[in-house]
Formats: sequence, structure tokens, C-alpha cells
Amino acid sequence: MNERIVLGLGGTVDYEIDWDDDVVQALAEEYGIRADELTRTAPVTTERDLVVALLAFLADGAGGERFASSSRIVEEFAQRFPRRITLGGTGVRAGYALAVHGLAAVQHLVSIDDHVRRLLPAGTEYVSSATADSTDPHLIVQFPRGARVRLGDRLLVAPHPNRVIFANDPPNRELLLAEELGGVLADAGVFLVSGFNSIQDEAVLADRLETLKRHLAALPADADVIYEDAGFHLPVLQDRARAALLGCVDVVSMNEDELQALLGHRLDLLAPDAVVEALSAAATLLPGPVLVVHTRHWSAAVGAEAERFRAALLGGVTMASTRYLLGDGITAADYDRVAQLPAQTGGVAVCAAVAARLPAVCTPGLVLETDHPTTIGLGDTFAGGFVSALVRHRA
Repeated sequence: MNERIVLGLGGTVDYEIDWDDDVVQALAEEYGIRADELTRTAPVTTERDLVVALLAFLADGAGGERFASSSRIVEEFAQRFPRRITLGGTGVRAGYALAVHGLAAVQHLVSIDDHVRRLLPAGTEYVSSATADSTDPHLIVQFPRGARVRLGDRLLVAPHPNRVIFANDPPNRELLLAEELGGVLADAGVFLVSGFNSIQDEAVLADRLETLKRHLAALPADADVIYEDAGFHLPVLQDRARAALLGCVDVVSMNEDELQALLGHRLDLLAPDAVVEALSAAATLLPGPVLVVHTRHWSAAVGAEAERFRAALLGGVTMASTRYLLGDGITAADYDRVAQLPAQTGGVAVCAAVAARLPAVCTPGLVLETDHPTTIGLGDTFAGGFVSALVRHRA
């Protein structure tokens, strides 16, 4: 089959911020933030709201994405830290992962500016629904394990490294699809779909889903469509997007946070029985496509066709692990070295239970030791590694 790879549906310009205990502590004191008001779900309409939400994520070691009421809030917070300007969005970061093994893709974009033109991976083609240049940056704050902020008598200490995204991005919120998309898909072998999480209007979501289905009709019958879930700005729309896509995609992929949101409860990722029950329940809620769940301890594919994605699952784990350790600019040699690292003992135990009791394949996480982990874009990089290995394995 023709292995044209198409990635979408939107890219972003990102301001990447590294955690600084002192700066965040000073902000918490300046705004008089109390431990009893921490919440991940309240609207972010001021910089104070942003700090409250950020500290709530930090306290749990959780990652997520939140809508900010204006780009001014993002800019106000970002100017307090050194920052790096990078490109984001699942499709774009997946494109960087493909480039590690010399694969190029066609990107579907909804916005464009000089940052995007300059930073897209070499050899990338794109189609875009944008009619003019625009820049609406996403703020991405990554915190290390052990990051700490004191709020009165309570000391918040991050139990895990993670990242939190704040954005106000009208083009991605509208997610207009380019009319050229169907033509691009006509000879595609793989199509990675993501980006509906920024939409905040039910009617807009319904329209974009119907438009996408029309374009999907152009795909060859043997093409694989992979839907990478994400943290929705309006969680009520998440189930609607997934439900609409179940009959159109071959894989639904999500991380541990999205799995727990789907199930409505926390999950001990190292408890084999609990993981088996959770994956079984999630697969029942999402019938049809293979369910892929990627976590820091293990990654699993569940479903009748799961075996077909064994190599892809390992590729996703290895690529994301390589980024976690080495950040941007990773190479095929880096990937090969990381692939030789030992597996996590706890992940091996979970995978044994999953493989024995479910129609599933499971890959344990690797032992990753670094004082400076990269937590930005790991799910996107997993998706890119998954697609890359899928294509390379059947070449």
C-alpha cells in the first residue's frame, strides 16, 4: 500500500516554560493563594486563576490542558520565565518523531505564521485552512518531580514530573478543515487525527466531525486511521467526539489521565488486577476500534486486532522514552540506545496480567533515569513513534 502519512488536524506555536520554585512561590504569596482553593476545573480568567490551576495539577503530579480566557494571561505569565518558542499540536510533534527515522508527512494545519514555516520538520508538506497569518501561543509549563511550593501550613510537592498547557487559540478552537484534505487522504496509508479538544461549541464540533467523515471517505480501504485523544477544554464534548469517531477509526489512543477521566475514577497504574479491569471497562465503553492506552509504566493495545499493532506499540514507547530522556533533536541512534534499556519491573507484572486476561498486547515502560526529564509532548511523541513503527514494520 502507499504509505503517505497524513497528520492533523492543527498545529500550535508553543511557549515552553521550565519550572522555577522561587518564581512560582513568589506568585503564590503575591496572590495570597490558599491550599483549600486549589482546583483544576475553575475558569482561568486571570493570572491568579492560572496559578491556582497550575498548583492543583502540581499537587497531584498530573498533566492536563486548560483554556485561558485571553492570550494576554498566557503572555503575562510567560514573561516571568525564560522561554523557548517551539511548535506543538499532536500532528506536528508526531511529525518530529517520524523524522527520527527519515519519514516525512503531510500536515493539516488551521493556522500559519513564520514560526511554523521555520520550524516544521524538513520535508514536511502541508495543507491549511488559514487565510492569513496568526499567532496565538500555547503556554506549556513543565515541572519536575519534587517541585515544591508552600501554601500556608501545607507544602505542595510534585510526586511526578508532568506538564500543564494553557491556551486561547481561536483557529484551533474553530478547527476549520481545508477542502484539500480529502485529496491528500486519497492515497494515504495512515491518518493521525487529533485536535477536537480545543473546540468549545457543540454545534462547531458536530459540524467538524461531519466534515471530517466526508473527507475520510476518500481514504483507501486498507488505510489506518488513528485518533489520539486529548484533554478537552470542555470535558462534556470529549465523549461526543469519541462516540462520533468510533465507527470511522481503527485505533483510539489516550494517556493515563484521559483513561481515568473516561472511567471516572483514579487508577493505580501498578496494580495488575485494577489495570485489567480498567482496560476491559474502557474497551467496553469504546467498542469497535483497538483501544491504546499509554502510561509512564506500561502501554497496552486492547481489542480483536491488537496484535497487528504490537510493533507500533513498542515504537511509541521507545520514541516517547527517548524524548523524555533527551528532549528535542533526538536521532535514530538515540532511539536504538534507549530501546536497550531495561523494563520496569512493575510494568512487566501489569503487562503479564493484561496479556493473560484480555485480547491485548502490552509493552512495559522502560527504566528512565534523568535529573532533567522532558515532559512536554510525550503523548504526541508516542503517537509519532506508533505511526513510524507501524509504517516501518510493514514496509
